[in-house]
This record gives sequence, structure tokens and C-alpha cells, in this order.
Amino acid sequence: MSDEAVLVVDKLCAYYGNLCAVRDVSFEVAKGETVCVIGPNGAGKTTLLKAISGTLTKVTGVVRYQGDSLAGIAPEKRVGRGLVHVPEGRQVFTSMTVEENIEMGAYSRSAGHLSADVENALKLFPRLMERRKQLAGTLSGGEQQMLAMARAVMGRPQLLMLDEPSMGLAPLVVAEIYKQVQALREQGVTILLVEQNAKIALKNSDRALVIGSGEIRHQANSADLLKDGSIAGLVLGH
Repeated sequence: MSDEAVLVVDKLCAYYGNLCAVRDVSFEVAKGETVCVIGPNGAGKTTLLKAISGTLTKVTGVVRYQGDSLAGIAPEKRVGRGLVHVPEGRQVFTSMTVEENIEMGAYSRSAGHLSADVENALKLFPRLMERRKQLAGTLSGGEQQMLAMARAVMGRPQLLMLDEPSMGLAPLVVAEIYKQVQALREQGVTILLVEQNAKIALKNSDRALVIGSGEIRHQANSADLLKDGSIAGLVLGH
């Protein structure tokens, strides 16, 4: 294991009942690095993040975070250690206001300094600042994605896992979201990014894992994959 590795995954298998959705996956993510996971629909990308965050429990193999095994550690305890997961579909609390949703991101922390952190989280996305007292359920899909990310930042992530942050969003909204992803990278946050849009993922990451049928098919520097004419075949599982 590298001394700089924030996350080490070794021979990870993840199951839904008797179905093995992720098989013998191994990789590392270094401190401050952004690694994207790309591949076709149904390849196991979302399952991989769920296995790491602890929201999928039927898992074998080893997951180490900051040098420690996560075996037996509940998802909320992982969040308390700075491993924060923004799930596919945003999953905001629709009957709560924008501000209340953001405050929920700090549930694993003590009450001190939350007010300043809420303001900083809102500043990530000026649209949210304007809508801070509005119910989350009345926001557009893009605004809900922004809210999910702002809520995640409240957990002061050491490792931030983003699952399909661009899904179903207009290009201008996607650009705004990835502007903040870039800002988090510049602040030194380690990021594990799952994206269906391979070009966006590769442009906003250092390294890429190409996954297909639950297995890692290829690993490379993102810049090299962008130049590779065979990327379409890799992403589509060919």
C-alpha cells in the first residue's frame, strides 16, 4: 500500500443477493488525486461506491481508508471520518429547506462553527444562496444536485465520492457543477468520481478506471485516455 493512499481497495466483491455485481476489483486513490470510474450502464460503477461507503453490506475483500480497514464500520461512522458519498439521484430531503438540508450534512459533527460552514457551502452555488429558505422539493434537478454537493461539503470530506453528478442535467448546469468540482480539487480534496459522460469525467480527473461487467478492464492516466481513439470501445464495453 502506498503511504500516500487515502483509499485502498483490494479484491473487492459486492453482491445483490447471490448476484455478484462487482468482482475482484483492486485499486488505490492517492491523497489529493481525482480518480474517475467510467464504463457502460450496468457495469457496476454505482455498486462500487455503495460498497466503499458501506450502504451495500454484502461485500468481501478489503477496503482501507487512511490506512484503516472499514470492515464493520457503519456508513455514518465513515462519514464522520471524512468519507462522504453523494449518491446517484441526489436524495435531498424534499420537505426541508435548502439551508436545513445543508445543515444535515454536518450531523456527524459537533455543533460548533456550523453557521460559518453553512455560509461557505451556500457560496459554492449562488443559486442556493438565493433559495436558502425554499423547500428542496421545489428545486430543479440541477439545483438539487448542487444542494447534494453543498450538503456533502459540510462533512468536511477527506474523500468525496460523486455518483453521476451530471446525469440528466443541461450543459450549462453541468459546467457550473464541474466548476465547483475543480474548486474542490484545487483545495486538495481527494475525489472518486463515477460518470456516464466519459469525456467530462476524463477532463476533470487525474486517472481513470474503466469498468465493465463488474471488473476493471483498464486503468490509465485520464489525459492519455482522452487522446486514445479506442476510448469509445472501452466505455461501451467492447
